[in-house]
Amino acid sequence: MKIILASMISRLVRRGNLKLTYPDGETRSFGDATGKPVHIRLNSKRAQWGLVLDPAFYLGHRYGSGDIDLVEGDMFDLLETVFTGNPEFKYYDSGWNRFLERSRYLLRWLREKNDIRRSRDNVQHHYDLTGALYDLFLDEDKQYSCAYFETPDQSLDEAQLAKKRHIAAKLTIGRPGLSVLDIGSGWGGMALYLARNLGAHVTGVTLSDEQFAVSSQRARGAGLEKEVRFLLEDYRNAPGTYDRIVSVGMFEHVGRPNYLTFFRKAAALLKPDGVMLLHTIGRTDAPTSNNPFIEKYIFPGGYIPALSEVMRAVEKSGLRVTDIEILRLHYAETLRHWRQRFMARRDEAKALYDERFCRIWEFYLASSESAFRWQNLVVFQLQLAHDQQAVPLTRDYVGQGEGALKAHESGGKGRAAGARSFPQDTAINGVPTQPNRTPRAGHVKSDHRFQP
Repeated sequence: MKIILASMISRLVRRGNLKLTYPDGETRSFGDATGKPVHIRLNSKRAQWGLVLDPAFYLGHRYGSGDIDLVEGDMFDLLETVFTGNPEFKYYDSGWNRFLERSRYLLRWLREKNDIRRSRDNVQHHYDLTGALYDLFLDEDKQYSCAYFETPDQSLDEAQLAKKRHIAAKLTIGRPGLSVLDIGSGWGGMALYLARNLGAHVTGVTLSDEQFAVSSQRARGAGLEKEVRFLLEDYRNAPGTYDRIVSVGMFEHVGRPNYLTFFRKAAALLKPDGVMLLHTIGRTDAPTSNNPFIEKYIFPGGYIPALSEVMRAVEKSGLRVTDIEILRLHYAETLRHWRQRFMARRDEAKALYDERFCRIWEFYLASSESAFRWQNLVVFQLQLAHDQQAVPLTRDYVGQGEGALKAHESGGKGRAAGARSFPQDTAINGVPTQPNRTPRAGHVKSDHRFQP
């Protein structure tokens, strides 16, 4: 078994400075001795077997159990060495690991068949951890999704605010009073931003008891309880119809068997002249199985889609794609901030839970950053509508909207009712934009109150 493991690591790490100590005390070096030194120690034979049989699962699993320790360097240093040591070779290039990946792919429907009850259980597994944990590493607004770094030196709080601003601009909310549905509303930051800065009336739905309680309290504390309400509800049971729909970081929990259900429900909830913005993690290569470690410990029932899988469902739903943007390294930078913040306050996390929990989360944050930085993960932002004229002809409105929102944010206090909106009702390149045009025959324009 030592020979097989050494052979695998030798092909994986051609560059770098990696030492491995086996359970019997023997130490072996790999790479060309360049870069940051990393020393990993296997404390049991089951750790050794695990790395050979299924490294995608057992590296994190055995690190969490204490069967693997890092003598020098940290988990991110180890993963950087693994993923950059030989770009021409991947651990799953072996026949056995290809078999494992294929088996997981064929069984994916069993793990991702998220009915309403199972969806709630899956969400509560992760999001109903104590809020004190998330306070250790998230920004002040508790945004638990990819930030948008306008400049490399932006702080996490600035980049998360820029994310909300960027999404709000794409929603083309041209006047106060529009109704918005926030699917997967988290701790309420996006909904509160839209209400505060654009005068929107927002309904947020979540399956997390913890997030529901916090977001509802935040709305009351901000004096926005008339403009924003949160429901402890599955998106499949969301009430009413809306001028705009936004969903940030929720689609990863839907599961492939439910993609068509999700988009058909969104189509039914979105008014004929409405606009939807979907922000989700995605993969740049072909459909595959979920990461087994993430599936077990972090996000049960979740899946990160290929764009082809998403588009197939959109095409059958009746919605039209009006814009797609790929955010590439933004999530890697977001996760870098989260990982560094978590590690700086690791002792507090251990006091909340235990050492095993901290190790599992170390691996989760480090491996997630690695996946966005060196592997195949990105973020998709899909803008959808029933009518291709629901949004302006060019992307100029996004920058204009961000500029108007930035000016309003810096303008101090007050609601958005009197705030300057970005120019939705003007002509762009000689073509009139029509997001707020005259209602079609048979379509009653919303009075912008919450739907029953």
